[in-house]
Amino acid sequence: METTEKDILRGGQFLVKETNCEDVFTPEDFSEEQIMMKEAVMEFNEREIIAHKARFEAKDYALTEEVMRKAGDLGFLGVAVPEEYSGLGMGFVSTLLTCDYISSGTGSFSTAFGAHTGIGTMPITLYGTEKQKKKYVPKLATGEWFGAYCLTEPGAGSDANSGKTTATLSEDGKNYKINGQKMWISNAGFCSLMIVFARIEDDKNITGFIVEYDKNSPNGITMGEEEHKLGIRASSTRQVFFSDTVVPADNMLAGRGEGFKIAMNALNIGRIKLAGACLDSQRRILTTAVNYAKERKQFNTPIADFGAIKIKLAEMATNAYAGEAATYRASKNIEDRITMRQSSGNTHQEAELKGVEEYAIECSILKVAVSEDVQHAADEGIQIFGGMGFSEEAPMEAAWRDARIARIYEGTNEINRMLCVGMLVKKAMKGHVDLLGPAQAVQEELMGIPSFDTPDYSELFSEEKEMIKKLKKTFLMVAGAAVQKFGPDLEQHQQLLIAAADILIEIYMAESAILRTEKNAKRFGEDKQAVQIAMSKLYLYNAVDIIEKKGKESIISFAEGDEQRMMLMGLKRFTKYANYPDIVDLRNEIAEKVKAENKYCF
Repeated sequence: METTEKDILRGGQFLVKETNCEDVFTPEDFSEEQIMMKEAVMEFNEREIIAHKARFEAKDYALTEEVMRKAGDLGFLGVAVPEEYSGLGMGFVSTLLTCDYISSGTGSFSTAFGAHTGIGTMPITLYGTEKQKKKYVPKLATGEWFGAYCLTEPGAGSDANSGKTTATLSEDGKNYKINGQKMWISNAGFCSLMIVFARIEDDKNITGFIVEYDKNSPNGITMGEEEHKLGIRASSTRQVFFSDTVVPADNMLAGRGEGFKIAMNALNIGRIKLAGACLDSQRRILTTAVNYAKERKQFNTPIADFGAIKIKLAEMATNAYAGEAATYRASKNIEDRITMRQSSGNTHQEAELKGVEEYAIECSILKVAVSEDVQHAADEGIQIFGGMGFSEEAPMEAAWRDARIARIYEGTNEINRMLCVGMLVKKAMKGHVDLLGPAQAVQEELMGIPSFDTPDYSELFSEEKEMIKKLKKTFLMVAGAAVQKFGPDLEQHQQLLIAAADILIEIYMAESAILRTEKNAKRFGEDKQAVQIAMSKLYLYNAVDIIEKKGKESIISFAEGDEQRMMLMGLKRFTKYANYPDIVDLRNEIAEKVKAENKYCF
């Protein structure tokens, strides 16, 4: 079926438009080709990565490089690369799926893979000239060369555009000389190519360059020692120094001063891929934890039978399920947007760029939510293992250490929280998402008399979907009032932005879980989805809790008097269930299923 512009929700529109469950893509919709790809990647992960876990933990950088070459031989590095540049030319969902299932063996390989395929290769496929793409992309897609991405500097982290590295044009205009220092550069130890960001003269924005690197003729490039890191220990991370490094003028990426734009768009793709890269880790952590909890006995009982442990198993499964639902929902939106743009005459480059840019809000939401869930899962995994969890003999401490970086790279979670709300407000100003109309409607509703009718909630998820609508009203009420009060100065009020972001994130994640389950209940039968229904209800209940807390925090911090009272009443109305779910019951049902299957089984 041809997807038309009007069928696909634009980025951020999930907040103001209702999504039908039939219109979301779920992991249960994988095609035969995608299932085969998934199985091939899982087999590779088991054989080449998980089997050598101890070597990765012992900082065996050569092993990371060797396994990357093997991934290149099998085509995994070129999944997203068009066929004319020696890639597999697969769609965005397949790209994400590869990232998901290849990333759970160790964070060391996951980081090398993500840095190479995402921010190391994508800037050239998306912004390179035809000549640049023909020259470099096939080498990167096949793993003949590896890529690194040099943006961060000692003084330029979250403020990426403030870098001090310079690029000076030679008198004959043929070359640039690059001088400066970059840090935290993934793959630095074995890369042949770097995407380097530098400033030309006093330009407001940085510029991107493709810089070749050959150890035998280093061209003014020197490397610091390998960094000793908390986690991702076999991921090569070094400082890179440039001293009069000569780069042909032809190797500028896009135009002068376009580097900041390249960096931001590369990071959008990186963010949703990072969410994908945290999914299978959650599945694996839960599977490992439940196996241990069933074997470990205390007071003559397997600890998996204790309520205290069931809470953990149920919440870990639920977060993983919602994370899958939301990540694959957004990846398919991006894929559809790319297809639509290509069919209306855009090049692959334009279509891919605009497709991902359209869903930058969702990419930031996913990056935050899933990176925090994987950390929480690993933390609970350690707790389930008890004292053993703290030992290097057991797998949990490595999972916990590797997970920790996910909240920092690809833009810290604080930056991403502020970004997702900031981008939404900008989209509203541009008229791409109508926030104003719905926000005013919510204000009018607050002034009116609430309905005291008891609706008929007999149909599956009818009350939950009503709750989602009310949670969206909560966001519109809080964010609308904040925009009215502070206008363009809103970005100075970071604590409010972060609270609003938490509301936005929980809405997207909870709605995604419910839509996934509703779609599957309709086609497979409600009885077959009983536990998924329980997880969707549990996730929503937790989301309502967070939204109530963050909403209250915001309202009492920027509103006063009658306005405050009215908004607090609105908040109470918008977060109130008619029929509260039995949380203990839901958790027990989920935990029992996971115990019976001995793994994450959804």
